[in-house]
Amino acid sequence: MLILFNKPFNVLCQFTDKEGRRTLKDFIPIKNIYPAGRLDYDSEGLVLLTDDGKLQNKISDPQKKIEKCYWIQVEGQITQTAIGKLKRGVLLKDGITKPAKAKIIDEPIIWERNPPIRVRKNIPTSWIEIKITEGRNRQVRRMTAAVGFPTLRLIRISVGQWNINNLKPGEYKIINSL
Repeated sequence: MLILFNKPFNVLCQFTDKEGRRTLKDFIPIKNIYPAGRLDYDSEGLVLLTDDGKLQNKISDPQKKIEKCYWIQVEGQITQTAIGKLKRGVLLKDGITKPAKAKIIDEPIIWERNPPIRVRKNIPTSWIEIKITEGRNRQVRRMTAAVGFPTLRLIRISVGQWNINNLKPGEYKIINSL
């Protein structure tokens, strides 16, 4: 079994939390499933969960290099120079990232975030799409910051062949056959 879940903002990508924050358990009442990969507390979008250990490993193993696609709202008007840097690889504290597929996109038609991002009157925002095959801790956020455009909102749209489609935040879909 594979579950596609649209993780809302400020939800932990696990089933328990000692601090009382919202977790996967608050949205998915299915036992004996586990996330295949993670998505940060302050990120939104597609999380895959499964009861199949082999499938979980296939999806989350960095050696398998499954592509993940993100839509990112950044602070400032993103430049082609910054996009070029993302495409070549960015130097982070833990080394140079692999080249990403990156492009500027129009603001997508998506759900409102609760709470909304902070807005500054004198600083515009823009949207980019980034596709990566790595999965370092907070990698996409660190990449955009490294090229001078801090992430304000990050939404994972797809993992490999699976995508978020029309799932609203907090909704999930069960796929029984792969």
